[in-house]
Amino acid sequence: MIVITDEIYAELTYDAPHTSIVSLPGMCDRTIFLHGFSKAWAMTGFRLGYACGPAELIEAMMKIHQYTMLCASSLAQKAAIEALTRPDIDVGEMVNEYRRRRNFIASAFADMGVECHRSLGAFYAFPSVAKFKLPAKEFALKLLREEKVAVVPGVAFGVCGEGFIRCAYATSMDNIKEAMNRLGRFVKAL
Repeated sequence: MIVITDEIYAELTYDAPHTSIVSLPGMCDRTIFLHGFSKAWAMTGFRLGYACGPAELIEAMMKIHQYTMLCASSLAQKAAIEALTRPDIDVGEMVNEYRRRRNFIASAFADMGVECHRSLGAFYAFPSVAKFKLPAKEFALKLLREEKVAVVPGVAFGVCGEGFIRCAYATSMDNIKEAMNRLGRFVKAL
């Protein structure tokens, strides 16, 4: 069995260090590790990532990849080198800021009486809106129309996401505060 692991958020963990499946006994030779620069180094527009794994699997992947993709631009490659050679202090500061935003959002949802688990990483909150008796998609569209706040209905991530919405906190704290004020007003009206 081969495991494919996408660890794009590995550096963005808050309460415990990330543990890669590759580090577990016997997994290095059976895992394709995917990563990139879009999340931890805020390089989403550069579209630069990489895969690591057993040589024979990577070579098989290259047979398809080399004819379907262009090479990364020299600008993206230079930016990636800069990201990898700089001290981790920049990423650490970003993680601390995301933790602060996560804590604010989770507390704001709790103050509204909306259940919201504190995520262990990334920059998304996934609160439950099931108590409002609206399908998640309808909740999201109504929130957008009435309060101009965009969220993603949980069903976009599969049927188990029904009753949840995804809120990104990869924006300024001022924007987050305003969105939470509007969301609070919206759920109070429901």
